[in-house]
Amino acid sequence: MPKALSEAAIRQYRDEGYYFPVPVLTPEETLAARQKLETFETGQGHALDGAQRSKSHLLFKWVDDIMRTPRLVDAVEDLIGPNILCWNTVFWIKEARTPSYVGWHQDLKYWGLDNDELVSVWIALSPANRESGCMSVLPGSHERQMLEHDDTYHENNLLTRGQEIAVKVDESETVLMALEPGQASFHNVKSAHGSGPNNSSDRRIGLSLHYMPTHTKQTLADWDTAALVRGEDTFGNFVHTPLPTMDFDPDAVAFHTRATDATRKIVYKDSAAEAHTL
Repeated sequence: MPKALSEAAIRQYRDEGYYFPVPVLTPEETLAARQKLETFETGQGHALDGAQRSKSHLLFKWVDDIMRTPRLVDAVEDLIGPNILCWNTVFWIKEARTPSYVGWHQDLKYWGLDNDELVSVWIALSPANRESGCMSVLPGSHERQMLEHDDTYHENNLLTRGQEIAVKVDESETVLMALEPGQASFHNVKSAHGSGPNNSSDRRIGLSLHYMPTHTKQTLADWDTAALVRGEDTFGNFVHTPLPTMDFDPDAVAFHTRATDATRKIVYKDSAAEAHTL
């Protein structure tokens, strides 16, 4: 019996490779998360950048708390079972009226994971709609062979390599996954997806969390990390990230440095570019 998602939602995810919207944070929780993020940014004098965007649950306890929110993890369990790791947490922020976009791509192409059971959850902390550049997905693309990608390194593409699917995506076949603050979308690690620029007057703030079953293996590195968020891990394929006791817990920050270095090497493996900060 599913814990959070309906049978119809689970069936759509299996058949089409995505499902949305799923309410995961209350309005109060969503506002508090945005305020904590922006208070930190104000304090440091600039928006999140570089490695701060990746494995952010090691820097901010409140992100770790979101990652473990029962109503969210219940939905993930409905899709991949009770023993769950979170491989990464990443902030995707487009400032108001800026040209930043995310090229059409498939995550599994670059992440080195040995199966397509990983589910990416994208939580809106501000309105995510057509005007603000919300995510679109290509239904059924998770059932196809991996598509060829080109590394463009375009300055406005938020992806590490500026990667883009090498064939033209027919926009008429795609689905726009608009979300209200506190809602989430779920998509399979092989689903082709992307997003346009933010033409609105507000920041478009998203937090993605990448959950996978504990039997998953990393194929591009001998050392990689993940957070155990539910159940037990009898496989030991990933080093478990520490549980922070506060924002910028010294032990978690030290681990974050090594963990993001490892992630950077994975996503740039066999790339023409030198590894640089995510």
